[in-house]
Amino acid sequence: MTDGTARLDAVSGRTALVTGAGQGLGREIALALSRVGARVVVVGRREDALAETAKLVVGEGGSVRVATCDVSDSESVRGLAQAVSDEAVSILINNAGIPGPVKTLTDIDPAEWEEVFAVNVRGVYLMCRAFLPQMIERGSGDVINLASVSGKRPLARRTPYCASKMAVIGLTTTLAAEVGPLGITVNSLSPGPVRGPRMERNFRLEAEGLGISCQEAEHAFVSHSLLSRLVEETEVGRAVVAMLNMPGLHAADIDLSAGMVAR
Repeated sequence: MTDGTARLDAVSGRTALVTGAGQGLGREIALALSRVGARVVVVGRREDALAETAKLVVGEGGSVRVATCDVSDSESVRGLAQAVSDEAVSILINNAGIPGPVKTLTDIDPAEWEEVFAVNVRGVYLMCRAFLPQMIERGSGDVINLASVSGKRPLARRTPYCASKMAVIGLTTTLAAEVGPLGITVNSLSPGPVRGPRMERNFRLEAEGLGISCQEAEHAFVSHSLLSRLVEETEVGRAVVAMLNMPGLHAADIDLSAGMVAR
């Protein structure tokens, strides 16, 4: 393993389902899994975005299937499970999530709070509920839930997001206790701030709320990182592959924050 990407044998030939795969981290995770031999089922709400991800996978010689779904809706998730019932999904990557409002708690509308939890927490629950039974029947499988360092450290003006990601970590460890004895590993991956449109949006909203520039907002955030940088999307994809190549990893939350949690 000279390039740090991980062995092929833990993933090659398996089917991995990735939610929120139409862009950003989900797209990079799907590409990373495809590169080490997995067939990927890319899931999201926008068919056009998923089609672009699929095009990239195919362009690299990978095998891919597209399926639309709103992970926060139980009927949509049930429909997804039925639509891909012919696929032996043995890797489930719960990546779909939304950042939510950038406001003080007292300014957050209940509907905004509920939307964040519907996607970030209920979505993980519904997807696990739908796809774990076939893993349990086979006696094997891997689940990785995307959490965040924001679920482990204070982040002002982001209470629903932080609370939802802490909930994902709690869901992960409890589910791991339930299904670990059945042969299924369950872990979470907690990225720090990842370079891309979502963080650009957060920096803009933070700047607007505090009356500072976007550059100042970014600098203030990155200054909490021991490496003084953002995490790259490709690093998250490689981390998912690495986690799947660690068979003893279970009930764990892996920090990928460039040292932000340590501060």
